[in-house]
Amino acid sequence: MHAVVLVGGFGTRLRPLTYSIPKPLLPVAHTSMLERLMNSLAHGGVTHAVLALGFKPEPFMSAFPNDMCGSVQLSYAVEDSPLDTAGAIGFAARTAGITDTFVVANGDVLTDLDIASLISFHRSQGAEGTISLTPVDDPSQYGIVETDANGRVLRFLEKPQPGMTTSNFASAGTYVFEASALARMPGDKKLSIERVVFPQMVADKALFALSTDDYWIDAGRPDTYISANIHVSKRALQSTDRPIHPTATVGASATIVNSVIGQNAVVLDGARIERSVVLPGAHIGRGAVVTDSLVMGTVGANSQVTHSIIGSTGVVAENAECSNAQVPAQDPAQVPR
Repeated sequence: MHAVVLVGGFGTRLRPLTYSIPKPLLPVAHTSMLERLMNSLAHGGVTHAVLALGFKPEPFMSAFPNDMCGSVQLSYAVEDSPLDTAGAIGFAARTAGITDTFVVANGDVLTDLDIASLISFHRSQGAEGTISLTPVDDPSQYGIVETDANGRVLRFLEKPQPGMTTSNFASAGTYVFEASALARMPGDKKLSIERVVFPQMVADKALFALSTDDYWIDAGRPDTYISANIHVSKRALQSTDRPIHPTATVGASATIVNSVIGQNAVVLDGARIERSVVLPGAHIGRGAVVTDSLVMGTVGANSQVTHSIIGSTGVVAENAECSNAQVPAQDPAQVPR
């Protein structure tokens, strides 16, 4: 079975980390988001995935030089100009020659969704398209879906205000489509699946939805990326998911609380890391305190870093305070020399 995986975003909310690494290749508990997604798709029967990209595929090709991610074969569809969600799906599916039922997934979503069950439900309903739903605490922050008793989608509401709907189920970003749905997504122009294609399918009574209470998180924001790392590392279904990577160096008097320390990272004595992710190769100096932050670069001794993102070239000086900051603030590759 084929899958289209949407990885074309610029990762704006995770800058400056994404100046050097595309968002789907960032690690969650030492394994990239994309690898975790591919493992989930493989368990659902997917054998080939086409990555829908809005820019150069080279970082992905370098990460998977044999065009394999686990047991899933990879190919690439690179857009000349941004095509939005439905445009990207249509373009990628045609590039990959998809002519049968296929899955669509978002590259920055982590979920325990049983893909095989979603496909089975899709087929049992004779649907043209089926979307996964997840319950949310605050419907006003999401696109909410209303269904009938059989799962047929009746209505979409974008960030509804209190009293507008009794549903608290949001689209979870995993879909199943029949090849016939591609007629609605020509792939040659910008087109939104949420605003155009799904409403068309609802009008034709061809769209269904399956709600589950599986773990689900959009890991594309700093806070949710940290939460995803902590969740996976605490669950640690495999030894490589544990909070501190075996190759990391952590001082005996350092304190690590609800955090993940990546491959070859260094955390020296007296440092305190709390609700943070210290990414591969990062360096945390003696006595430094890092809280609610992401660090890929260097944090100097006795400095304080809070609610900040330190990129691969970022340096926080010794004895400095860094709060609500992005370091560096600009992509070094774009700075005039």
